[in-house]
Amino acid sequence: MKPLKVKDKALVKYSREHWDILKKKRIKATKLLQAFRRRGLVGYVNGSVARGDVHRDSDIDIVFLHPVPTFMVEDAIYAEKFHVSHKEIVQATPSSTPKAYIYLDEETCIHIPLGHFTPREEEFYRFGGIVSLKELLNDVRVPGVNKKLLAIIPVEEGHVEFSVIGVESYVADILGISVDTIYERVKMLLRRDEKGRTGVFIKKILPADANIEEEARKLARSCPSFRKRIRELLS
Repeated sequence: MKPLKVKDKALVKYSREHWDILKKKRIKATKLLQAFRRRGLVGYVNGSVARGDVHRDSDIDIVFLHPVPTFMVEDAIYAEKFHVSHKEIVQATPSSTPKAYIYLDEETCIHIPLGHFTPREEEFYRFGGIVSLKELLNDVRVPGVNKKLLAIIPVEEGHVEFSVIGVESYVADILGISVDTIYERVKMLLRRDEKGRTGVFIKKILPADANIEEEARKLARSCPSFRKRIRELLS
């Protein structure tokens, strides 16, 4: 999606097909979050499924904001008859918190931090919009910003959208996050649009049956920057 630097406020009314797509994706996300909750794990849904501005190919991104044992996540996945396609360990930069990604299929990914997020990293998820299991069950949609840098504000018939550029402080107040986070995300997405997606510091693709913590320990032995950010996992 190409960022829009100028976009006046507009109302987007959802069609019946749009509501059906959103409902199906939310049902799937709810089933997973309930399975995690039964094991004492608190997950959230991030992105368009939280905001409501979905399309047929929208991803279902489920995130944990704190480290959790990945085997418990996988137990919940398999208990609900889902399958794991593959896994990844990613560290975007030497100073960022490494994350594990568990991919279930073409649209569903579970994000698990392998260390504690900084406040700014947690706000990155809130930038895109994030909902809890309780909010899903109550059909709550939340404001957030999409990859086109459009603020999405849910309303009864759909959503209102407008460019965040030039109104960063206003959007920060709506989302309840730091304006510096807004500026940082805007800068990153505009740079990605101009120069293309850049590489990440570490990206290791793993098979479905790999033990994420064990693979993370192997990476830590050869990479001090990675090891520094997952100290608690190593203890």
